[in-house]
Amino acid sequence: MSVFILGISAFYHDSAAVLIRDGEIIAAAQEERFTRKKHDPSFPKQAISYCLEKFSIDIDQLNHIVFYDKPLIKFERLLETYLSYAPCGVRSFISAMPIWVKEKLFLKDLIIKELKSLSKKSLPKNYRLNILFTEHHESHAASAFFPSPFEEAAIITMDGVGEWATTSYGVGWGNNIELISEIHFPHSLGLLYSAFTHYTGFKVNSAEYKVMGLAPYGEPKYVKTIFDNLIDLKEDGSFRLNMDYFNYCTGLSMTNKKFHKLFGGQPRNPNEPLEKKHMDLARSIQVITEEVVMGIAKNVYSQTGKENLCLAGGVALNCVSNGRLLREGPFKNIWVQPAAGDAGGALGAALDVWYRYLGNERNISTAEDSMKGAYLGPSFDNKRIENFLLEKNILHKQLDTENLVKEVANLIEEGKIIGWFQGSMEFGPRALGSRSIIADARKGNMQSEINLKIKYRESFRPFAPSLLEEDRKEYFEANQPSPYMLFVDLVKEKHRIHQQENNVSLSLKEIINTPRSDIPAVTHVDYSARFHTVNDKQNKLFYRLLKAVKAKTGCSVIINTSFNVRSEPIVCTPEDAYRCFMRTELDYLVMGNFVVDKLKQNKSSGNDYCREKQFKTN
Repeated sequence: MSVFILGISAFYHDSAAVLIRDGEIIAAAQEERFTRKKHDPSFPKQAISYCLEKFSIDIDQLNHIVFYDKPLIKFERLLETYLSYAPCGVRSFISAMPIWVKEKLFLKDLIIKELKSLSKKSLPKNYRLNILFTEHHESHAASAFFPSPFEEAAIITMDGVGEWATTSYGVGWGNNIELISEIHFPHSLGLLYSAFTHYTGFKVNSAEYKVMGLAPYGEPKYVKTIFDNLIDLKEDGSFRLNMDYFNYCTGLSMTNKKFHKLFGGQPRNPNEPLEKKHMDLARSIQVITEEVVMGIAKNVYSQTGKENLCLAGGVALNCVSNGRLLREGPFKNIWVQPAAGDAGGALGAALDVWYRYLGNERNISTAEDSMKGAYLGPSFDNKRIENFLLEKNILHKQLDTENLVKEVANLIEEGKIIGWFQGSMEFGPRALGSRSIIADARKGNMQSEINLKIKYRESFRPFAPSLLEEDRKEYFEANQPSPYMLFVDLVKEKHRIHQQENNVSLSLKEIINTPRSDIPAVTHVDYSARFHTVNDKQNKLFYRLLKAVKAKTGCSVIINTSFNVRSEPIVCTPEDAYRCFMRTELDYLVMGNFVVDKLKQNKSSGNDYCREKQFKTN
């Protein structure tokens, strides 16, 4: 009889649910995709319902339910830390506690109540659910190692903070994990990066990737200031922050007056324009982050002697740092959990129970990881899509698969921008060819056009290229594939278009629109790209599309960005996809085998549906 384990993350950000059956990952989704609330931290009712309904099981058929965090430890450590920085008594601390911490003190009862409410049958009042708890960084470590393709590996986890740890490292082998060392709160690389996210005018825990994207436009002029005042970095990669400059231990903001004075003024208001100073700050904190990561990695390599490395935690989503580690670091192979943030903690918690708590054997039979390309979310067959289109009177045409990929390849070559909705939704923050906006990477105006007319976001934001896995060596220097879009690498010299550097007379817009390669829409200002390699095992349809694009244009590289607009989660359902399509300047929507042409839509068709369903952003 199968053993079902449900993993849950919730109550901080990016809540999620994951279902494994006999150690196999069979379903995973973030709550935000259902509620349409970006980074939704609430209990993942809809994500859990999806996981259970997909395999027709109920709450009482779950053998184990596991949460990715130990709330009591978090409370004890926060109390200890708070009193060390603001010794004004326990009562004062409790009154000032964030609401989410108070909720976590009574977490087990809350989880049981919520889960019972999801049952499709009437459970007895005394029915007991088997609720387990793993430690936060153990969950991250398990999510990094257990799905990886390695028999043994070093493990590094880095984030804002778990219960107490902010950085940890250890080793994994077989069905075991041992964490050897930790850095503790408040000394946190993730929170240091978030402090600069806040100071440069972006949203903490949501927009750190904007700082990463802004960094290449600046110079590292504040690196010495940061090292001299904010962080003491040791040779082994360990570090301590100078808490005199931060406010996140005892206040409601990331930075304080001393921090602001050090960098010459108040934090940027999000509505204010970006200045050269903000670009230089972004570049500086990115350099600091990479130096810390490289220092830790070198120490972990010398301590463990492993040639493979697994990464997880929010800092592992810094694909620029990952790319440098891949190019310059000591490890032969690197695998990063695609849902590296808190959502992936739900996966790690479930796998930790299967392997370490239950003692099941772990078998590595192929060179592939066990994440199934991260295509673990809801899918919608052609019948479901057709019913939606007909019900809402949406004009469309249906093509067989062969003609579908040929037509979309033609549209891409013509310069059209397409909403691509296929198969199972991705688990994690990256669109990997199931819920994607796609376009021609060879057209130089595509970056600004998609940013401004479709994504409604900052024009400096770069786009990722998807390409055939076998074409990787033609365009990029990386020595391994990147199926989860988690490494930034340099475009090869032969494809670059060199420009005069440090031309202070150019505006940011002019710099953005200056082509840097023969795939300009996906080449950043520093000749880099967050590349995504596609093979026919993980996503057959997307692979076929890229083959058709290459046959049409001679180049398999296309733009692939997430199918959403600014401040909205990636689309989940056909309804989400159509609303996003109609409220942006997308040219075509391709869902399953159906093609919807924007020019053929009219006020009597799907527009009525869009007016009925107000478009929500958060």
